[in-house]
Amino acid sequence: MIIFVIVLICVGIAYWAYSTYQPNRQTAYGVTFSKEFAQYLDLDWKQAYSAILNDLNVKYLRLPVYWNMIEPEKNIYNWEDIDWQVNEAAKKDVRLILVLGRRQPRWPECHDPVWVEDTDPQEVRAKLLQNMELIINRYKNNQAVEIWQIENEPFLDFFGRCPKISKKELQEEIDLVKKLDKRKILLTDSGELSTWYPLIKMGDMFGTTLYRTTYNKYFGYWNYFFLPSSFYRLKAAIWGKPLDATIVAELQAEPWFPEGPQQTDVDKQLKRMNADKLKANADYANKTNFYRTYFWGVEWWYWLKTAKGNSSVWDAAKPYFK
Repeated sequence: MIIFVIVLICVGIAYWAYSTYQPNRQTAYGVTFSKEFAQYLDLDWKQAYSAILNDLNVKYLRLPVYWNMIEPEKNIYNWEDIDWQVNEAAKKDVRLILVLGRRQPRWPECHDPVWVEDTDPQEVRAKLLQNMELIINRYKNNQAVEIWQIENEPFLDFFGRCPKISKKELQEEIDLVKKLDKRKILLTDSGELSTWYPLIKMGDMFGTTLYRTTYNKYFGYWNYFFLPSSFYRLKAAIWGKPLDATIVAELQAEPWFPEGPQQTDVDKQLKRMNADKLKANADYANKTNFYRTYFWGVEWWYWLKTAKGNSSVWDAAKPYFK
C-alpha cells in the first residue's frame, strides 16, 4: 500500500511537471559581476566589466555593493568604483540588481571592512542600516537600477564566514528599503540545500541558486544529475510564487574551486566547466520556466580568455545575450 501511494505521488508530480512546462517560454540571461573576484584573478576589473557590457552585450547585471568597498575606513566613504559601474551600465541601457546588506555574493559572503572587527555589534548593525540607506538614496534616481536584492542567501548560515541574521533583522532591512524606494525587493536562497521558506514569502521576488556540480571536503564532488529542472518550478509553485516573480539568481557557469582558480590546473578546471557544460546548464535553467537567469562565473570566462588564451567559454556564452 505504501509503495502504491509513493508511485501514485511520483506519477502525479511527473504529470504536473509535464503539464505545466511551457516549451516556448524563454528565459532572459544576465550575469553577476564581482569587482573583488576580478581583482583576485589579477584582472584589470574595468576592462573586464567593459568587455561584459560591450563584447558580450549583457543587458541584465547583478552587482554586489561590498561594505569594504564603500566604507574602507569608518565614516570615510569611497563611491568611485561602484559609481563607475552603475553609470557605465546606464550608458548601455543595462538593468541592474544592486545587492544591499552585509552578506553578499562571492566568498567569504560577508565582505566587512577591517574596522568592523573591533566595533560593538550594535554599532555595526546601526552602521549597516545606515549604509543601506546611503546606497539607496544615492542610486534610486538612476534609471539603470531595476531591483534591490537584500542580503544573499541570508539564512544559509552554514556557508561562508558571516554572523547569523535573524528573520526579525531581515524584515527590518526589508522595511527600510520599502520606506525609501518603490522598486521590487529580491531575496535569494540555495536551490538544492533549502526549502526556500520563509524567504520566498518575504520579498517581492525570489531568486534561487542553481548548481549542477558542487564540492564538499567530506564527500568530494557531488553532481545533482538526479534533479529535473521541474524540481525548482515545483518548489516555487508549492509556495505560490509566480514564474514571473522567480529568477535563477546564480546559474553555475564556472567550476567549483576547492583551492581557487589560481591554484588549480586549467585543464582540470575545464573538465568541471567548459563550453558544452555551460550550454547544458543554460538549457537546463531555461526549462525551469523562470523568467530570468543570471550566469555565475563571467569573471572566470574573461580570465580564461585573456590570461590563459582560451576564449571557448566566453564565446559559448555570447549567443545568450543577443
